[in-house]
Amino acid sequence: MTRSSKKSRIVFLAFFLLISSSLLFSQQSSLQTSFLAPAAIRFTNNVISTSGIVASVSRAEHLPYLKEVAEESRFSAATFQPSTSDLLIQQAEERFRNGKHAYQNRDFANARSEFDAAIGAMLQASDNPTDRTLFESKLEDMVDTIHHDDLAGMGAAQEAVSGFDKAPLDDIVTMTFPVDPQIKDKVQGEVKSTASALPLVVNDTVLSYINYFNGRGHKTIEAGLERAGKYSAMISRILAEEGVPQELIHLAQAESGFLPRAVSRAAAEGMWQFVKFRGNQYGLMQTPYSDDRLDPEKATRAAARHLHDLYNEFGNWYLAMAAYNCGPGAIEKAVERTGYADYWELRSRGALPKETQNYVPIILAMTIMAKNAPEYGLDHITPETPVEYDTIRTTSPTNMTLISDIADVPVGQLLQLNPALLRSIAPADFEIRVPKGSGQQVTSALGLIPAERRASWRMHLVEPGESLASIARLYNASAGEIASANEIKDEPAAGDRLVIPASYHEATPASPASRTTSHGARSTAAHKAPVKAHTVAASSGTTLHRAAGTLAQLKNHPSLNR
Repeated sequence: MTRSSKKSRIVFLAFFLLISSSLLFSQQSSLQTSFLAPAAIRFTNNVISTSGIVASVSRAEHLPYLKEVAEESRFSAATFQPSTSDLLIQQAEERFRNGKHAYQNRDFANARSEFDAAIGAMLQASDNPTDRTLFESKLEDMVDTIHHDDLAGMGAAQEAVSGFDKAPLDDIVTMTFPVDPQIKDKVQGEVKSTASALPLVVNDTVLSYINYFNGRGHKTIEAGLERAGKYSAMISRILAEEGVPQELIHLAQAESGFLPRAVSRAAAEGMWQFVKFRGNQYGLMQTPYSDDRLDPEKATRAAARHLHDLYNEFGNWYLAMAAYNCGPGAIEKAVERTGYADYWELRSRGALPKETQNYVPIILAMTIMAKNAPEYGLDHITPETPVEYDTIRTTSPTNMTLISDIADVPVGQLLQLNPALLRSIAPADFEIRVPKGSGQQVTSALGLIPAERRASWRMHLVEPGESLASIARLYNASAGEIASANEIKDEPAAGDRLVIPASYHEATPASPASRTTSHGARSTAAHKAPVKAHTVAASSGTTLHRAAGTLAQLKNHPSLNR
């Protein structure tokens, strides 16, 4: 890894950590920036700065970081004058060690508190460290270690989330399978005649997963390849644009089976399974309304750039893939400990995390099978239709059922186009994907509804035989209010579109800590249209704003009527 590339990566990491309060852990935890001076620090000849931080020190036996930075900067302990940032980094290391001790004692509450304080201190220390390269290395090591501990033992979202899908990799990444010796020569022959930008290695581990996917795991690989049809063209385009081998599409297949809302036991989410902090590092942000990790196109772009950065660091695609799984810090340490920058050597020496040992073999097995589809009964799969859409931008909070009304598609289909949306109401200035060819229709119709009413009002296509009264009953609204909002006195005709003044009560979204179900449960509740019980008439005495357009104007929009 070059110094400049590492510096760039850490700068991005620090920046995104600063703008989010929950980047390192699961949705149950957040970063805290307050901290206490560690009791283990002992200063002599101290000078207190106006900020209250010790500004100089002449003895460093109990201050390993200050001793280290003095040595790196070629100062003696007697002459070294640490900056305020240096002292904060020392405090961060003390809190980090306290957190590790608590973690080892399974005191996870205190471990989280100490880890939060350590990162908080590091963020405050980013202004003026004496040795920025050393600071960046310390921050990277802390982040990777804390994240690994969080996933391994502190219960980071150990259950699947309601309305999301279980990540298929969870079930097999730590499992081993028998090797069929009869297929070894066959697979090796296939690989020799297979063109691939990603090196393809055949060994017992890869063969064991080929054996699994060709047997009881066949439905898993079939389902993934079917779903791939929706996204493969987009993924291929982005991988090419970012200079990443096309074969790494199978990394997404292994991670999520091309499920945009896949969630792992490790609280990684989306098609490319980003944890929060790494996703934030590559521009995948979260709000109460959305999570960019669940956006297939944004996540693919972030994954391709991350993989490209990892390849630039390690110079090897296998190590890049392993680092994608367990973090670059873990691979750097494994290489430093063993002296081998080779995935298979690190694996054989037990230098890789358990979940990473089979990660690359799984991707290689999927790649080999997909490239030799007829040999594995995968040549008769019918890929799903590619996802195509128009994009509109909201100007005010907008109910997705209203857009569903206008676009004439079920709300479930609309939400499938927008997997990153976490609520049934999209916020203002939000990009919404609508079926291909309907963008202008939706934009025009939304303009006919007062901006402040788009979160609650509906639009109805009048069917033959319907009256104002029957339509009002359908929405639990008032026939008079509907007539007033549309400025009509007579009954509407079939094919007319009516603005429906209603008050939509969105179900309160579950908090991250409360929206879990038993692990492995699959639910499409988040993709269902709101039931009509959610729509009630405006309360008595409420002043209803008149729609921006009249019924006649609606009828003059050919795109709005069948």
